[in-house]
Amino acid sequence: MQLLRYYLRNYILATHIWGRGKCYSSSKYMQKGPSYIVHEEIGLGVTLSYHRQLSHRSFKLPKWLEYFFAYCGVLSVQGSPIEWASTHRNHHQFTDTWDDPHSPIKGLWFSHIGWLFDYRSRFGSYEGRLKNVDDLKRQKFYRFLHVTYPLHSIAFGVLLYALGGMPFLAWGLGVRAALFAHATFALNSICHRWGKKVWDTGDMSRNNWVFGLLTHGEGWHNNHHAFQYSARHGFEWWEVDVTWYVIRFLEIVGLATDVKLPSETQKKRKALSNKLNEEKLETQVNDTKLETEAKNE
Repeated sequence: MQLLRYYLRNYILATHIWGRGKCYSSSKYMQKGPSYIVHEEIGLGVTLSYHRQLSHRSFKLPKWLEYFFAYCGVLSVQGSPIEWASTHRNHHQFTDTWDDPHSPIKGLWFSHIGWLFDYRSRFGSYEGRLKNVDDLKRQKFYRFLHVTYPLHSIAFGVLLYALGGMPFLAWGLGVRAALFAHATFALNSICHRWGKKVWDTGDMSRNNWVFGLLTHGEGWHNNHHAFQYSARHGFEWWEVDVTWYVIRFLEIVGLATDVKLPSETQKKRKALSNKLNEEKLETQVNDTKLETEAKNE
C-alpha cells in the first residue's frame, strides 16, 4: 500500500515537471503519427474500457478485445482496472456526499487530484477497499494487472525510448499522461461544478461541452449520471461522443454486443420527473414567500 502510494505520488510529480520541460525540446515529435495514435488508444482504454465497460457493464466485447482495451487503460497511469472500477462504482454509490471518493463538497483541489492521496476517502477504509468489484477480481488477467500495474508503465517507457529516444518518451508517456490525467480529473471536479444540468439527478453533475470534446465524450456528465448504464453519453447529434462512435462501430461489425442504451420512453419519463420536481420546487418557493409576507403583515 505504502509502496503504491509512493509510486503514484512521485510519478505524478515526475510527469508534470519532466514532461513539461521536455515538451519544448521535443516538439517535432508532435508532427508524427505515433503520438496521436498512442494518445487515442490509451484514452479509449480509460473511457471505453475502464469506464463504460468495466465499471458500468454497458456492453460486452470478446475477451481478447476487452483485455486489449483494458491494457491500454493500464498505460494511462490512472490505476489498475480493478482499482479504477472500484473507485468509480463508489463514486456513483455516494455521489457528491462525504463518502464520495472525490466529492466536490470537499473542495475543488480535493475533487480534482487531492483525493488520489487519501486512501480512506477513496475506499471508505483501508480494510474495506475493492469489495465492489468481485466480477473483475474473479478474472486472472485483471488480478495480474492489479499486482503488476506499475511495471507496465515502466516497460512502456523503455519501449518508447528504444523506438525514438527522449522525444518519444517525453510525448508518448510524460506529457500525454499528464494531459489526459487532468482531463479525466476535470470530470470529477469541473463537471460537478460548471456546465448545463439537463437532468435532475440529485447530484451536482453537469454537461460540459469543452470536456465532452477533450475526453472522448465523457464531458456529457449529467447525461451519464442520469443513465449510468448507457454506453452512449452524448444523446444529441451535436454532443460529440467519440467513445460511443467506436462502440457503435464495434457493434456494427459484430464485436460489441448487449449494448445498453436508454429508450425514448425512459428519457421522456426522466424528463417528466424533471418537470414535476421543478414544479414542486417552484410551489415550495411560492409557499415560503406567502408565509414570509403573512408574517410581515
